[in-house]
Formats: sequence, structure tokens, C-alpha cells
Amino acid sequence: MSFEISTLETEVMRALAAGKSDVALRSWERILVIDPNHVATLTAIGRFSMRSDDLVSAKRAFQRVVDLDGHDPRQWVNVALACKGLNDGVGEEVAIKAALTVDPMDLLALLMRATLLERQGKQHKAASAFGAVAAVAPPMDQLLPELRPAVEYAMAFKHKYDQEFGVFLDGYLGPYFAQHSGENLRRFSNSVDIMVGRKRRFDSLSMLQHYPGLATIEFFERDDFPWLDRFEASADGIREEFLRVFQTEDGFVPYVSYPPDVPLNQWAALNHSPAWSAFHLYEKGREVAANAAKCPLTMGLLATAPQPVQFGRTPAAMFSLLKPGTRIPPHTGVSNVRLVTHLPLIVPLDCGFRVGNEIREWVPGKAWVFDDTIEHEAWNGSDSLRVVLIFDVWHPQLSQSEREMITALGAAVDQYVGEAGNFDL
Repeated sequence: MSFEISTLETEVMRALAAGKSDVALRSWERILVIDPNHVATLTAIGRFSMRSDDLVSAKRAFQRVVDLDGHDPRQWVNVALACKGLNDGVGEEVAIKAALTVDPMDLLALLMRATLLERQGKQHKAASAFGAVAAVAPPMDQLLPELRPAVEYAMAFKHKYDQEFGVFLDGYLGPYFAQHSGENLRRFSNSVDIMVGRKRRFDSLSMLQHYPGLATIEFFERDDFPWLDRFEASADGIREEFLRVFQTEDGFVPYVSYPPDVPLNQWAALNHSPAWSAFHLYEKGREVAANAAKCPLTMGLLATAPQPVQFGRTPAAMFSLLKPGTRIPPHTGVSNVRLVTHLPLIVPLDCGFRVGNEIREWVPGKAWVFDDTIEHEAWNGSDSLRVVLIFDVWHPQLSQSEREMITALGAAVDQYVGEAGNFDL
């Protein structure tokens, strides 16, 4: 029996290729005589009927398929398409729901649900549905060409809706902002911007050790780190120390330095490059004695900072040099137990720094602290050198006991691995 069906399927293919639809139909009918529940043939008849604008026959064939099987979301999508052509909104909605019950991530079914809601005038629900399409869809270059216009429309619809929603919220919330004028409502404003798509949501993406429960903040409030006053007051002296060591050109190394057998991803252009270089004062938890001896003022100040102690990793402190026309690509740090401090020393025009959604310009002598496990990047678009003193500090929400346990964890890893620095924390 299977051989006979296979022979008839071959006849169908030849007949369709020759444009002999009547012959193909007779062969399909013969297959169904042999096996009335032959899903592949019923599906083929349904698609043929759709192309022939015989929507009633198409729906009947597709409905028979889902009655027999129904485990493939595309079977239900076929029913929905036939119902749509017949202006059967109820049947279309039922079929789309069934398709998404089988696979809630099916892109075609999600598109059909969104467009149905739009046709029904349910704009708010349509926006949510189009948002689901945008979330599920792969990059455009990976989409089937016939799906790209629909996905582009979905994204445009959601973007327009979010813009209009944002304008409404701005107007509605304006008086409430006025009532709380002078209060720090940046977090609330960011939450609204994320909700309406004006900003992205950025979370801590610690590469190796993630410590749960710590606040994920792009730039911390400067007032939370009063000990930075001493650094800012001594910025001119720190800059002078840097300039003296810079004149010798001794001790400066590329910041990115991977061996040839390590996959580099975004670091390929900067690997072993002097475009982004460092003068290390502490590196991988150890003082670089030769360099530190040349910078007594800076080292004295670093001794007053709450530097983390993690064997093979921290403390870490350096003068970071970014040459003209250099961009550090978006990346994330290894652990959220420590934050990163910047004290800008030499900052030409057209330099910038982004952490998550927030972009800032360095101001010489003005420090900030940020969470480097949130995606961040830096650039120097000028024709001059940019220099920043960079060092790590403990996350302020860690208790003294937690800090000591984290230090002990680093020592444990060091002992287990057998060589500090081979396993980063």
C-alpha cells in the first residue's frame, strides 16, 4: 500500500510540474481512497485549493488535517489562512489560538494574531501582539524573504504605538513631576522610558561570578562615595605623576592581550594594540612595584579607597590611555561584587562613555563610579590622547562579612586551580 501511495505522489509531482492539475487531483483522490487519513495529501489538496481560490475546499481539507493530527502549529495556521480568506473571523481566531497553544513562539501564528487584532480595532492588544512578534523574530537577514515585510510592519507598529503611549504618559505625569520637583526621580523616569521603548533594559551580566541581590545601577550617586573627595582634590597632582611616567614611555602595555589560541570576538581589533594601553599600578591583585614606586601620591590615595581583595583579580588600578580615533566595543565585566571608578585626567573633545542607557562625558577631575557588569563602551573621536585613572572598589551593599567571604572564595579558587589568575573571579 505504501508503495502504491508513493507512486501516486510521484505522479502528482509530475502532473503539477506539467501544469496538469486535473491529473494531480485524480491522483490525490486515489491516495485518499487507499488512505482517507493521509495527512500529507490532505495538506497538499488544501494548499492547491488555496492557490486556486477555492477557499471552501481548502478549509475543509485543512480542518480534516487538524482533526486527524493538530500537533503542528502550521496545520492550524493553514486553517486560519483559509478562514481569513472566507472572512470567518471567529474561525480564524480559534485556529490561531490553537496554533499558539501548540507552539507559543510560532512566528507566523504570532503575526496572524497581531494582524487579526489590528483588523478588529483592538489597538492596545495588537501592539502587545506585534511586540511579541518583534521579540521572537530573528534578525532580518535570517528571515525568509516573504516574512520580512510583515515583521518590519510589526516593529513599525509597535514603535509608533510606544511613541504615542510615551507622549500620553509624559503629559499625564507632568503635573506629578512638578509636585515632586527637586526630588531624584531618575529611576522612575528610566522605568517609564524602558516601558515605552525609549530606552533598553540593561541588567548585570557578570561574566564569571554574579552576586545576587546587589543593586544594578549604571552610574552610582557620587555622594555615596565621600572618600572620592580626596582623589578629586588631588587630581592635578595625580595628572602630574602620570605625565612624568608618560615621558619615559616605560611600563605601558596594551590593555587587551590575549594569546593567539583564544577566541577574541569583539576584541580582535584591540588585541596587543597600543591604541588602548595601560600603566598598571595594581594588576590581578598584586602591586606592580616598579610602576607604583613612580606614583607615590596616587598609591597613597588608592590605599584609602575600599579596594576589593580577590586573589588573582583585584585590587586593580591603572592609568588607562585611549588613543585618538579609538573605540572600546560594548562589553561587560567579570563580577558585580566590585564597581569601577573613573577619575578623568586628560579629556579632549569628542570623547564619551556609555553604561547601559546613560551616556556621559568625562570631566577632568570629576570622578564617577559605575557597574561594569552592565554593558558599557567608550570612545575617543578626537585627535588627542585621553587618560583616566581607573580602579576597582567593593560594591557598597556588601557587608564586611560578605567581603571577607568573597576574599576567601578567591583564595579557594586560587588553591584549587593552582595558579592565580588562570581562573578569573
